[in-house]
Amino acid sequence: MTNPILWTPSKERMRLSYAQSFLEAVNKRYASVSDFDSLYHWSVSDPKNFWAQVSNFCEVQYQEKFYSVLSTEQHMLDAQWFQGAKLNFAKNLLRKNNADLAIIFYGEDKVRREITFWELYDKTTRLALSLKALGVGAGDRVAAFMPNMPETVIAMLATASLGAVFSSCSPDFGVSGVLDRFGQIEPKILFSADGYFHKGKVFDSLEKVKELQKSLPSVIKTIIAPYTQHSWKMSGERGQTVLFEDFLLNERLSENEFYKADFNHPLYIMYSSGTTGKPKCIVHGTGGTLIEHLKEHRLHTDIKEHDRFFYQTTCGWMMWNWLVSGLASGATLILYDGAPFLKGGRILFEMCEKEKVNIFGTNAKFLAALEKEGLNPGAEFDLSALKTILSTGSVLAPQSFEWVYKAIKQDVCLSSISGGTDILGCFALGWPLMPVRKGELQCRSLGLKVEVYNDSGLPVTGEKGELVCTAPFPSMPIYFWDDKDNCKYKAAYFKCFQQNVWCHGDFVELTPEGGMIFYGRSDSTLNPGGIRIGTAEVYRQVEKIPDISESLVIGQNWDDDIRIVLFITLAEGKALTEEVKLKIKSAIRQNTSPFHVPAKIIAISDIPRTRSGKIVELAVRSISNREEIKNAEAIANPEALEEIKNKAELFSE
Repeated sequence: MTNPILWTPSKERMRLSYAQSFLEAVNKRYASVSDFDSLYHWSVSDPKNFWAQVSNFCEVQYQEKFYSVLSTEQHMLDAQWFQGAKLNFAKNLLRKNNADLAIIFYGEDKVRREITFWELYDKTTRLALSLKALGVGAGDRVAAFMPNMPETVIAMLATASLGAVFSSCSPDFGVSGVLDRFGQIEPKILFSADGYFHKGKVFDSLEKVKELQKSLPSVIKTIIAPYTQHSWKMSGERGQTVLFEDFLLNERLSENEFYKADFNHPLYIMYSSGTTGKPKCIVHGTGGTLIEHLKEHRLHTDIKEHDRFFYQTTCGWMMWNWLVSGLASGATLILYDGAPFLKGGRILFEMCEKEKVNIFGTNAKFLAALEKEGLNPGAEFDLSALKTILSTGSVLAPQSFEWVYKAIKQDVCLSSISGGTDILGCFALGWPLMPVRKGELQCRSLGLKVEVYNDSGLPVTGEKGELVCTAPFPSMPIYFWDDKDNCKYKAAYFKCFQQNVWCHGDFVELTPEGGMIFYGRSDSTLNPGGIRIGTAEVYRQVEKIPDISESLVIGQNWDDDIRIVLFITLAEGKALTEEVKLKIKSAIRQNTSPFHVPAKIIAISDIPRTRSGKIVELAVRSISNREEIKNAEAIANPEALEEIKNKAELFSE
């Protein structure tokens, strides 16, 4: 059955969109395309001309022009993109150099700052020259243990301007979690703030910095950005610690000193979640990251110059990198560092009203929590500037789609998006010329040959299966750090089907209309009696019940089969009564499957999650099967895992 349409773009909005202009440009030069479906199929059947057109349309700035868009060898990993091209990521993000605002920063309700493009360019080039004077150059690693603040953006841009490689963690990580990441890549420079705000409290970072300095002998200089403290003593060994402003030289990196990077020159090192062992270090390239982000921002999201662009993220999540690339489209970045639920969940909408935010990005759990609280932001705040809401991090439930249009704004493009750290972009996302359907991502990402495979490795439509990509794309990782012969890389993505098919690990469905429905991670799907469903299908039913705040479901090995165990957090003042259990079981039986009615329903005080906010189903499943959790440091709230481990009923009949 076709899902109902919740929003349709106006003719005026369609006419003014980048997507419409791109369609017309393709029609004029390459092929007859009339809608997204025909454009998508052209983009994956003629990738050379498609990506050349994206490069031209999005005005990628090259220092030296490419001579070949794509040459492919036998394996996807052997594809060569934009050979001969020389470009600089920072130069592309700093293409505006005027008095327009580049960044508006909020540190909860304690700090607000503005930075113009002029100031951003000035500080970046001064910092770059300061780093260069220390010997930082192409291929060196620069690490940031930083909040989501302007100095983090400046540090990244300065790093990229020199051809060095940038990597970041948020300051709520423990020291061992940071060392699990930065210790592998041996950074030359460490950036940190003095602390950060969370839920109105001040947290110190300097003690952690001392520990990091002792354990990272590769670091020759630590640069501290003042944020939470008005006065404090500098500390650190061998005079290696300096204040951010004191470190900046008065001279600037000149235009011709920006490093000329190959298209595949390393730009970022990202990290897998690390919940099953030490995190994998995923290296992303300069050109692939830039062209993919420009495509997703301009064509799929319709981000324009002067738009106010916000995403709720930390520097430990790929959405920070995605957000910062908005500078290349001339947008003003709205940075927020802190807790999103301050002022009863209203602080972000206060900011949205005050700053006239046009694109508002968040995670699905935030929207679901506001819905549970009965908030009505559209009635409380002036959101007239808002044109797009983005959601990712987990599956956005169908009822949350309806709530957004009921409680936030009727005339808004709600784009649920999905991809990941692995590709630093999206496999499925929005399209401003198409309607939004309840519970669906609008479309597949242009230029990425995304399909759904059944268990036999055959492409299917209208059936659940594995999300795969069957052709190379520019934002594939260029390699994993310290991965001889790409062994870890191939094991991560190319072991499920044919050797040359990227299997992403999402359990999904491609609809006949071209939308995508996500059911959760395929490695956490529930499979009792061989009947397979995604965890999101259970959450959709359980979290409709008013007594329940949030849930986590796993399949536990039991009596040579799988039994379903459901963990729930209860709404304030509610208890897990037999009546509530009956409601849960009835909802799952009637709306999902009798095979997936939980054998155990267990109340817990908190849902364990990663530091980017994703619930850790695999770690809980491991606990239920009495397996060791190899890297609890990757969990934001390890005490929640400990509570689950101590639940006697989890291991009883």
